[in-house]
Amino acid sequence: MRSAGANTPTQKEPYIRTRENPYFDGLLRSDGQIPLKSQLEFTYIGETRPKNFVSDISEEVMELSPENSAVSGLNSKSSEHSSSEKWLKTSKIAPFIQLDILSELIEPDNPKHHHLGYGQSPRTPEQSPAIHNTEKTYTVIRRKEKLSSILLPLSAASYYIGVSPEMEIVESCESIDKLNAFLKARKDDVNAGVPGKFLHAVMGSDGADVGTVASTIMYSFYLHVTSESNQFCTVPIININRANLGSHVELKWLLDSCHIDQSSLIFADEIDLSYYDIFGSLKIVLLKGSRISSKQEKLKQAVVEIFHCRKGETIYPWVKTVTTTEEESSCCTAIADKFATYSPEILASKSFSKLLLAGILLDTANLRDPRCSSKDKYMASLLINGAGRYGCNGLYQLLRYKMHDLSSLQVADILRKDFKKWTGQESADSRSVQIGMSCIGISIGQLLSHAENLAQEITRFQLSEKLRALIVVSGYYNDEKNFKREVLISTESAKLLESLLFFFDFNASRLPLKSLHFPGLKNGMKAYEIDKITSRKIVEHLIEEFVGIPKA
Repeated sequence: MRSAGANTPTQKEPYIRTRENPYFDGLLRSDGQIPLKSQLEFTYIGETRPKNFVSDISEEVMELSPENSAVSGLNSKSSEHSSSEKWLKTSKIAPFIQLDILSELIEPDNPKHHHLGYGQSPRTPEQSPAIHNTEKTYTVIRRKEKLSSILLPLSAASYYIGVSPEMEIVESCESIDKLNAFLKARKDDVNAGVPGKFLHAVMGSDGADVGTVASTIMYSFYLHVTSESNQFCTVPIININRANLGSHVELKWLLDSCHIDQSSLIFADEIDLSYYDIFGSLKIVLLKGSRISSKQEKLKQAVVEIFHCRKGETIYPWVKTVTTTEEESSCCTAIADKFATYSPEILASKSFSKLLLAGILLDTANLRDPRCSSKDKYMASLLINGAGRYGCNGLYQLLRYKMHDLSSLQVADILRKDFKKWTGQESADSRSVQIGMSCIGISIGQLLSHAENLAQEITRFQLSEKLRALIVVSGYYNDEKNFKREVLISTESAKLLESLLFFFDFNASRLPLKSLHFPGLKNGMKAYEIDKITSRKIVEHLIEEFVGIPKA
C-alpha cells in the first residue's frame, strides 16, 4: 500500500549551483564583473558547443594586450584551454605576445602561525626571510624545443594538442625570485671578499650530478632562511668548473626550466677556498658523503657539518653536527622534508618542487630502485606539482633523454660529463700516476663515430687533464635490449698500457675482458668488452688498487 502522499507529484525546485567556500572566490574577478557571454561559452559540453566556439576564443585572446593581460584570480579567460591544434593556428598569436595570469593571494587567518619549524620561536616578516605568501604569474609562451622524439607518457593535454605542443605555460613565483635574489646577493658578497663574516660553504663531496647540485642549492637556501645569526655568509659551491657545466646537458636544462639564474651560481674554479681557510673564516657543510673530495683534502679541517651521510660511515672526529640516514634515501628527500616542516608554502612553487623532485627521481631511478625508501615516494608525491603535465614518469624520461643526448657535445664534453681522477704513488720515472675514468652511455663504436679522429681528441683530453692513463667505461643497451659494458684504455706509453692490462688480467675474475677491434686506434689504446654484467664501482676499485701499488 502506498501512502496517500506518494501519489502527490513532487515539486521540483530549480537547482542553483553555488560555492559557499570562500576559497573559490579566487575563481572570480574581484569586481564580480564577468561577461555573460564568457560564462555561457564555457558551459557547453560535447556537441552542444556552438560552431564558432574556437573562433570566439581566438578573438577574445587577440583582444588581450600585454598591458591588460594580468588579471586578478583565475577568471574565465585565464582558464582557457585550446580545444584542438586548430586554435594554435587560427589564433595567430605573435611570438612576443605573452598572456599573464596573476593568481589570487590568499592570506592566512592567523599570520602568527606561519609554519614554523619545531622548537623555533615566531619571527616577524622583517626578521625572517622565509616566504609566507606566494604570488604566482603564469605566462603562455611558444615552446623552444620539440619533444616528439622523446617517449613521454600520455596526458589529457596530449589528446587536444598533440604530443609536442607549440605553447607551454611558464610559472613565475615569488619563492623562486627569492632564491635567485639569495644567489645573486651571495655572489656579490663573495666578489667583495665576504667582509666581517664566516664563509659558510655548502658543497657536495664530489661530482655534479643533478641530485648533488639540487641539494647544494636548496640546502644552502634552507640554512639561509632559517639562520638566526648574521655572522655567516652561506654560499652554495657547485663542485665543478663552470666550463664543465656544458657537458651536463640534463643539469643545464633543469636549471633553465626552473628559472635558476646560472650567472649567480658559484663554481669551484671561481672561488679560492684556501684563502678563507688560511685566515680561519672558512666553515664547510658537506653533503651526500662523509669525506671531502680528494682534490680538496687540505680543507678537511674546515668541515663543521655533514648532512645526509649513511649511518656507520667514518666521519671526521671534530665534526659535531652530523645528519645520518639509516635508509639510502635521496638527499633531496631530506631537504624537502625540512622545507615541508619549516615553510611548506615554499614548495608550492613549480620550479622549487621541480628542482628537488628531479634529484629524487634520478637518485632513485624513478622510484624503482630497490633501495628507494618510503620517504622518497612520499616526498615525490608531495612535490608532484613540479613534474608538470607528464607527471613523474615524463619528467624522468626528459631528464634521461637529456643525459644521453650527445648530439651537441664535443668528445671532450662527453668524456668530462661523468669523470673522476685518481693520483697514485710515484712511478720509476719519479712522476705521480694520474689515472682518469670517464663513464659514457653509448658504445665505444658510437664514440668513435662521433669524431673524425677520436684518438687525437682523447689524447688532447688526457693532456688537458694531465692524465697518464684514461679508462673510458661504456654502459648501454644493444638492439636486443641487453645491457653491455665496454672499456677503452688509453695510456701515454705502451709500457704503462702493458702494466694496466697485466693488472686487469690478474683480476680477471672481477673484470673479464674480451678484445674488440676498431680501426683508427693508435698505439697505447685498446678496446675491450667486459664479458659479464659488471658495476662501474668494480672498475673504480680496481683503479684505486692499481694507483696504490708500491714501487717495485
